Amino acid sequence: MKYILISLLLLFSSCSIKNYEHTQSKNVTFKTKKVKFSDIGYLRNTGNAVELELFVAGNSAFKVSIDRHICTEDGCMSKMQFNKEYLSATYPENILQNIFLGKSIYDGINIARNDNGFEQNIDTQQVKIHYSVDKNQIYFKDSKNNILIKIKEINHAK
Repeated sequence: MKYILISLLLLFSSCSIKNYEHTQSKNVTFKTKKVKFSDIGYLRNTGNAVELELFVAGNSAFKVSIDRHICTEDGCMSKMQFNKEYLSATYPENILQNIFLGKSIYDGINIARNDNGFEQNIDTQQVKIHYSVDKNQIYFKDSKNNILIKIKEINHAK
């Protein structure tokens, strides 16, 4: 019984409310098989812990928090389970966290650095990804899985 309580405490503490050091409003487009959204959102992070909250007409429409697990309104799950349900089961477990934080994906494969950031193009049997990061925008498109994630600075959203 003692071990069950400790296990439950650890599980629920991974999805507890965090005090994020950085909060930025962004113009967010998030289109997957389960979520279709394009409007203003808030991106919050502390270290590798990150949260994206999307709003429609001033009301929270979708919220995803990522640390050791990924938590949504539906509860917390492993990163691989989230990928399977919301993105693609073939993605590496940290892909969404890396996208939100503007880090390279797929261990930096095919990365081309430039003055403003970097680009990655990944074309396999399972994915066809164009991913670019610069100081004004994070852009991820997987044309084989019909997934688009675009996070822009508000003053550059035009």
